[in-house]
Amino acid sequence: MHLLALALVQGITEFLPISSSGHLILVPVLTGWPDQGLLMDVAVHVGTLAAVLLYFWRDTRGIALAAFGSVGIAPARRAIEGTNYTTMFWCLVIATIPMVIVGGLMVATDANDALRTPEVIASTSIIFGILLYWADKRGATTKTLDSLAIKPALIMGFAQILALIPGTSRSGVTMTAARALGFSRTEAARFSMLMSIPAILASGTAVTIKAIEEANTALAGDAAIGALLSFVSALLAIHFLMRWLTRANMTVFVVYRVVLGVALFGLIGAGII
Repeated sequence: MHLLALALVQGITEFLPISSSGHLILVPVLTGWPDQGLLMDVAVHVGTLAAVLLYFWRDTRGIALAAFGSVGIAPARRAIEGTNYTTMFWCLVIATIPMVIVGGLMVATDANDALRTPEVIASTSIIFGILLYWADKRGATTKTLDSLAIKPALIMGFAQILALIPGTSRSGVTMTAARALGFSRTEAARFSMLMSIPAILASGTAVTIKAIEEANTALAGDAAIGALLSFVSALLAIHFLMRWLTRANMTVFVVYRVVLGVALFGLIGAGII
């Protein structure tokens, strides 16, 4: 049951703008279950990474070719002529740098441990939910990724730093920035999920190093099941989100965030958590 819940929570919440880190912290708080351990963290992140790579396979293929083309591999460069994948590749690089620097500093100093509390998650859930609502209502819906440039990518990259605070939501805060910049809802979600690839790789690498140091082969089977479950649930969540945003706005996610935050404050006030 623990394994199933963990994989489903990670898979469903990673790409919806409701914060996967916040929900994963709340699972043991609300259930009393023990911490899932580093190996399971790696496994469920591998599952969600595989889901976004598969769903956006055309984009990930184009970006990979752009990466090879940028280091002088001519066939790769010719394969994407007439597309904007080279620009997208460099925009992803630029957008990832702030997160890597600040995230690395937080991991090195253990600063993130102090933020892993229900009070922080409740506050950020409400605050950044309201910001998402504001940006979604205010922002134009005219821009596509064909107009993506370094400046908006850097803005979204700096916004992504805020996701290091549990409850903020990496996808939520990057979609907020993209909507404020005038990108359509589907294009905002698309670039946000492409930004997740280097973000998950960076965080996954750091966790993997620790997991290797604390290797527990007895958990290997559970980790494989967790990866598969998170992959399937993440793939379904991405499909739902992209379909939803073609015909509706972000309000349903905002309402969920605010209700979650208020409920958490109620539980905290009652001394339950």
